[in-house]
Amino acid sequence: MSKSPVKLRSAEWFGTTDKNGFMYRSWMKNQGIPDHEFHGKPIIGICNTWSELTPCNAHFRKIAEHVKQGVFEAGGFPVEFPVFSNGESNLRPTAMFTRNLASIDVEEAIRGNPIDGVVLLVGCDKTTPALLMGAASCDIPAIAVTGGPMLNGKHEGRDIGSGTAVWQLSEQVKAGTITLHQFMSAEAGMSRSAGTCNTMGTASTMACMAEALGVTLPHNAAIPAVDSRRYVLAHMSGMRMVEMVREDLRLSKLLTRQAFENAIRTNAAIGGSTNAVIHLKAIAGRIGVELALDDWTTVGRGTPTLVDLMPSGRFLMEDFYYAGGLPAVLRRMGDAGLLPHPGALTANGSSLWDNVKDAPIYNDEVIRPLDRPLAADGAMCVLRGNLAPRGAVLKPSAATPALLKHRGQAVVFENLEDYKSRIADPELAITADSVMVLKNCGPKGYPGMAEVGNMGLPAKLLAQGVTDMVRISDARMSGTAYGTVVLHVSPEARAGGPLAVVREGDWIELDAMQGRLHLDISEAELASRLTAWQAEQRPDPADASGYRKLYVEHVLQADEGCDFDFLVGQRGSVVPRHSH
Repeated sequence: MSKSPVKLRSAEWFGTTDKNGFMYRSWMKNQGIPDHEFHGKPIIGICNTWSELTPCNAHFRKIAEHVKQGVFEAGGFPVEFPVFSNGESNLRPTAMFTRNLASIDVEEAIRGNPIDGVVLLVGCDKTTPALLMGAASCDIPAIAVTGGPMLNGKHEGRDIGSGTAVWQLSEQVKAGTITLHQFMSAEAGMSRSAGTCNTMGTASTMACMAEALGVTLPHNAAIPAVDSRRYVLAHMSGMRMVEMVREDLRLSKLLTRQAFENAIRTNAAIGGSTNAVIHLKAIAGRIGVELALDDWTTVGRGTPTLVDLMPSGRFLMEDFYYAGGLPAVLRRMGDAGLLPHPGALTANGSSLWDNVKDAPIYNDEVIRPLDRPLAADGAMCVLRGNLAPRGAVLKPSAATPALLKHRGQAVVFENLEDYKSRIADPELAITADSVMVLKNCGPKGYPGMAEVGNMGLPAKLLAQGVTDMVRISDARMSGTAYGTVVLHVSPEARAGGPLAVVREGDWIELDAMQGRLHLDISEAELASRLTAWQAEQRPDPADASGYRKLYVEHVLQADEGCDFDFLVGQRGSVVPRHSH
């Protein structure tokens, strides 16, 4: 018996001969669309985050055209629509501040329009989680197409990584080891083509996470933005989206607990960004999958980092693709029994393992064998203690091994402005053994939890040859950055977490391998300080209106994914009431 065809959502707009059907079709026809396109074809939305203010995604118009070709070829009809473009490089105070806003835009655009399935054009850091969050809340067939990384950066005859080079070279300028002219000359060479950061920053990490979750076609993560194969993948994704609608292959069938466990392991293997912790939690919350901060330890523990990419290693995303890309990593993991759920379903209808079991591996330097990993255990380190009762994270593959167990006295910065005003002071009482503490940069405190956690070191220590120190904050860190940096301390200072009452000279203990982050004061002293802090709090007038008011009042803490409390969960794709 043949399977009955899936009822299309778009038929609720275009499939009737009454007044409403007349109006919906008639207005669409002013674009030159012939009548037969409305007769039972799947309507495929192309959710486009193109913007000239988001340089990572500035080539998406061309990618969208290739998606359309694929949709047409498979017998669907494509409709492209814009959503808020959450660009990391220009948007202030931080793109994280508007990630949830973008997800609302995506969710309501999908639900309110005649769309049967959607192709999500993603790339820049927050566009991937925002679009997946919005689509997950609707739970319709969806597939992600990443814009791809830019070409390798070039400077003075060597490869440099986008983002990573900024952190490295700016520290060298402060240390006096390079000139300002040398620093500025790297600017153009770092960003030579369209695309996202070419390091294993947040954009590349989230592209890998999407592929490991099974919501993209194989090889989506690493094909360079300007490689013709990127456009082939876009075309094939458009074709596949039409088939997914006919199969009713919704996101809830792909974004399972098993898929998230595969992604957590994959993040360790690629040396992925700490930002993935927050974004995966938020996506899981939208689709209804229970995912806890400690899963990053229990699931990820024991996974070696195999991908030798900046900021943890030597190479860049272009090299990663030529070495075999993510399928090669997944194959290497699967051969070693490191894929928790090889049978997890993916967007092309096959299992994750079926997609990668024969994947070639072309370069053992870029994608290392198991007996020669970049890091023996690349699992994200989750820290707990009286300084972070609900957790904090640290990326071991980007840290200095000797600092992963450390005890030092706190040098405290009350906010980013305090840090900037004091860090260059030659009289600042700080040594290489100190622990730098930055407060009030979390979800509510910044607001938006900006990527300021990897505080630059004081020039006087850089001049002495110091290259890393323990740094602790409730902020985030760019995935392109590096160092022994403790991030996402939860609860944050602004929410009354213990971080708020750390004082200059307090002793702090970090033991990454034991998952411990401890402020060396008594419980009674900590309680007394918190009581006094609470009594001193005053409302911030800037939080009294607009989107900022909505954000500060409803954003969840880092361990909960920083989503808005009222957005967690699915709201489905039930067709809304007519507009006339």
